[in-house]
Amino acid sequence: MAKSKKSAQLPETTDPAVVQESIRPYAIADKLRTLRLRRSMGLKQLGQHTGLSIAMLSRLENGRLTPTLPTLVRIALVFNVGLDYFFTDPRKRYVVAITRRAERKIFPADQDSSPVPWHFETLDFRANERKLNSYLGHFHPCPVEKLTAHAHPGIEFLYLIKGQLEIRVGTDTFCLNPGDAIYFDSIQRHSYRSLKKSACTALVVTTRLSP
Repeated sequence: MAKSKKSAQLPETTDPAVVQESIRPYAIADKLRTLRLRRSMGLKQLGQHTGLSIAMLSRLENGRLTPTLPTLVRIALVFNVGLDYFFTDPRKRYVVAITRRAERKIFPADQDSSPVPWHFETLDFRANERKLNSYLGHFHPCPVEKLTAHAHPGIEFLYLIKGQLEIRVGTDTFCLNPGDAIYFDSIQRHSYRSLKKSACTALVVTTRLSP
């Protein structure tokens, strides 16, 4: 019986070169090497943990050997990662997000406060899996007795663009002028107010500390 056209083409799709090209975007060899170097582990140590030979591990990291699933499982267990770590296409993991000026919305810090101490514009709302949060903060003049301090885990960085800003961190009070910046542990209660009759503007970046 003559082979169908589809059957005749099957061996071509399983050619080693085709397989290599299919897995190339996942950069498995680079991921293997990165996992080991992050732990400052030598090939000999990794071999002891996995039961794989140094020669085999070297060929895997140099991309001269295509790993089998059982081999990847052995290595994944050592570094406490899942198999999905190896099969995530890094090209699809890049985060690039642009927020256009016209898209930004201004929100009050606290709608129940009177007067509202500041308004903010989120600069990175289009980004997924953010490692930090960035804002334009517009801080208003406010009587000292009406200031409400707040706190949040992590750190905060503020760069004053316009105006004159008083910022209280814990029991300390600082005055910032345009071009000044402050970095502080935001777990400390802090508050802001403009020292001029108009609002002052600052770039504010906050981030949560890793556990």
